[in-house]
Amino acid sequence: MTSFSIKQLSQKLTAGLAFVLIATSQAFAVTVEDSLGKHEFSQPATRVITLNWGATEEVLELGVTPVGIADIQGYKTWVARPEVPDGVIDVGTRAEPNVERLAELKPDLIIVGSMQQDMVARLSPIAPVLYFDNYRADHSNIQAIEHSFIELGKALGKGEEAKNRLKERDQILADLKRKVWQHFNGQPPKVGVARFGDANHARVYGDNSMPTAALDALGLKAALDIPSTTWGQVQKPIRDLAYLDGVLLYIRPLPNEDELFKRPLFRMMPFVSEGRIAPVKATWTYGGALSIRYLAEHFVDALTSMPADIQTAKSHGAAN
Repeated sequence: MTSFSIKQLSQKLTAGLAFVLIATSQAFAVTVEDSLGKHEFSQPATRVITLNWGATEEVLELGVTPVGIADIQGYKTWVARPEVPDGVIDVGTRAEPNVERLAELKPDLIIVGSMQQDMVARLSPIAPVLYFDNYRADHSNIQAIEHSFIELGKALGKGEEAKNRLKERDQILADLKRKVWQHFNGQPPKVGVARFGDANHARVYGDNSMPTAALDALGLKAALDIPSTTWGQVQKPIRDLAYLDGVLLYIRPLPNEDELFKRPLFRMMPFVSEGRIAPVKATWTYGGALSIRYLAEHFVDALTSMPADIQTAKSHGAAN
């Protein structure tokens, strides 16, 4: 009789546990929409691999440490924030990740961007793949990035946290805006943002770019009229910046920075000779939704290092 009772109890416990597991799974079940369509997730992804630096940033921002990241050293150099914790496996380059290594890590989610679009079919047998084509000339990159952040949050079981992080970001941006306007006594200069590729060329950011989104959030006007493009940037000869109407912020890292500033022609440009130029800490300009905050923070740091009454040159028809 006792043996029969124990057996019955065991069966009831097993059935109860199964019910709890099913109920939990059904309670979590979410639909996530990426650039390929809709995907169903029955449980939060925890073993995540990111092959795109923007996705890496966002996963880390949501408190999940990826088991694998593409080109960790490059991320540390060009993206910097948030930091990659120790112990994460480098799975190769973003363009050619090591597929065998990816499989060995047994991920339950792989996140890719436009650089890895052609790999989706190869990666899908390893784990579910989310592909976010965030940077395109035919849409708003900023809106796409914010949408993908919330969708990614859903897949990680952190959908509400993703929404809260965006609200937190917007509050920080509002505080930064007040800070920079107070510094310039309500008359901030126009601002141009660029990366110097070498001693002769610069990638200048304009419409549809993350730097411009940060400037917009700070209430600052652009010093250069750059049209909307896929990545929100146009490459220009540095000489085209000579009569920039405002200040120029250049984003580090900049190899051979001293060499550029020693060039007589560069030093003679008005924005250089008048001190209307400042460096910006390394920040990824093609990143996720919270990169806008980091760009804004670093822009404000650079701008508030300048005199409050800094003279901005009158427009001389700066190159467009």
